[in-house]
Amino acid sequence: MSKLLRQNLILELVRREPVANQEQLRRSLLQHGFDVTQATLSRDIHELGLAKTAEGYAVPNGDQQPEPALPAAMRLVREFVLDVREAQNLIVVKTAAGSAQPVASALDAENWPELVGTVGGDDTILVISQSKKSAHKLAARLQEML
Repeated sequence: MSKLLRQNLILELVRREPVANQEQLRRSLLQHGFDVTQATLSRDIHELGLAKTAEGYAVPNGDQQPEPALPAAMRLVREFVLDVREAQNLIVVKTAAGSAQPVASALDAENWPELVGTVGGDDTILVISQSKKSAHKLAARLQEML
């Protein structure tokens, strides 16, 4: 399960009810299928900018929702992408189940000139490029990351 999913769950748990300490948060994550160490949890809390209050952890600035940082595209591609196939100006990227959308978001965030946009499903991403040549260049870049 990905860091992005875990951090989104942490935000949801903290918003839903007060979380007194890291151990309570770790147990809640475990109930949702995320077995994390204290060190990983500390990093997540820091990256999400959670504040420790008298009631427990809270999202700072009340209603403002900090978005978890998207992991680097290279790490996500290396971790979740299974296959990259070209089809004219399109690229079909196969991923592990449930991983296509985070990978697609990370690819979009790279702002590569060859990439027009992505459509992420559950385990497949459609990558759209302007031309066959730019699609070939982008597919080669993705292959190098594997």
